[in-house]
Amino acid sequence: MAELNAYLPLILAGLALLGMVALLLRRPAAGAADALGALSGKLDAMGAAQDRQAAAAADRAAATERAMADRLAEARVATDAALAAQRERLGATEQALADRLGEATRAMADALAAQGLAMANSTAAQNERLAAQEKVLAERLAASSLALTETLATALSAQNERLAAQEKALADRLAATQESLGAAVAAQNERIGRILNENALKAEETAGKIHERLAVIDAARANMEALGAQVGSLAQILGNKQSRGAFGEVQLRQIVEDRLPPDGFSWQHTLANRTRCDVLIRLPNPPGPIAVDSKFPLESWLAARDAADDTARIAATKRFAADVTRHVDDVAGKYICPGETAEGALIFVPSEAIYADLHAAHAPVVDRAARMGVYIVSPSTMWAVLGTMRALMQDVRMRAEAGQIKNQVAELMKDIVRLEDRVGKLRKHFVDIQTDVQQIEITTSKITRRGVAIEAVELTDTPALPAPGAVLPSAAD
Repeated sequence: MAELNAYLPLILAGLALLGMVALLLRRPAAGAADALGALSGKLDAMGAAQDRQAAAAADRAAATERAMADRLAEARVATDAALAAQRERLGATEQALADRLGEATRAMADALAAQGLAMANSTAAQNERLAAQEKVLAERLAASSLALTETLATALSAQNERLAAQEKALADRLAATQESLGAAVAAQNERIGRILNENALKAEETAGKIHERLAVIDAARANMEALGAQVGSLAQILGNKQSRGAFGEVQLRQIVEDRLPPDGFSWQHTLANRTRCDVLIRLPNPPGPIAVDSKFPLESWLAARDAADDTARIAATKRFAADVTRHVDDVAGKYICPGETAEGALIFVPSEAIYADLHAAHAPVVDRAARMGVYIVSPSTMWAVLGTMRALMQDVRMRAEAGQIKNQVAELMKDIVRLEDRVGKLRKHFVDIQTDVQQIEITTSKITRRGVAIEAVELTDTPALPAPGAVLPSAAD
């Protein structure tokens, strides 16, 4: 604060100087010289005042230093005196503490000696009680071990007897199951073999019959010329439309009943659209039942055969083609019922000559009928077609029986897998029981060994604790 007061005049002088400089800057240049002279005088006065103030400040600083030195000397003397007194008090305190520590050490040594003696006496009594308790425990443990051994032996014996009985019962059941399974498998194998043999014999018989029928067909084809010679008499029969239909149906019936089993066809069957077909051949899906029509239009063909000139023959031939086409359309519309019948139908022609002439002279009509799903057959071709249908029926039946056999074999395999699973579970149960018995034997052995070790323990007196302050013997001694 004193130094700030010393420099305060200088600060004020500086501020005044700045104010005068500002005034000079505002005044015109004509009075600048006078102002500068006045400013110079003031600056000189200010410098003299500053020198006086600096000298006064130096005097005040010197006086302050002398006062501080005197105060420090007085404080040093007082501190030395206090330290000497403190040393005296510390010496007295140390002596008192040393005396008290000696007395406490002697008292503690006496107390430790008395406590060691009491502890030695207590330890000796405790050792005697422990020896008695250990003896009692050893006797009880020996008795418990003996009783436990006898109990475990009895339990193991009973468990072994039960396990033996269970094993015998399970072995008997397994043997009975295997015997019944073997008998069932043998019976099933015998049944399957018998069915397969019967199917093989039926297949051989069918093949033989097919060969026989093929021979008959060959013979029939060889006799086509002879049949052609009988066209005249056939024309007389076929001249009447009613007798012609009856003749075609009778011939178709003979062929169908000779070639197919009784459940393979149905006469005069009424379809869902209320149309009655001559015969419905019951083929399995696919292709499904096939309807057969035996009412073939022959008037135009007879007219073409008996025509006197070419003009009449050509006209009759065209009329025959138109009649056949119209009849094919009728059969396709009435005898082919989606979802009920196959996608085709048959038209039976009772004459090989008409069939041959139809294929030779009216091939486009036959092709159109085939595209519509209507197939024209003669007695010989109907024979072959029915033979194929019969083989198809037999194949379907054989596949159905094979499917049943396959299902039975699948069920048998399920039973075998189930038996294997149960045998595996039974084997695992035996293994678990054997493991438990082994664990019981291991535990029994451990208990027996520990009982023997406890019986072999010799209890000795525990040596008394050394007196306080005594030197303990080292490991080397």
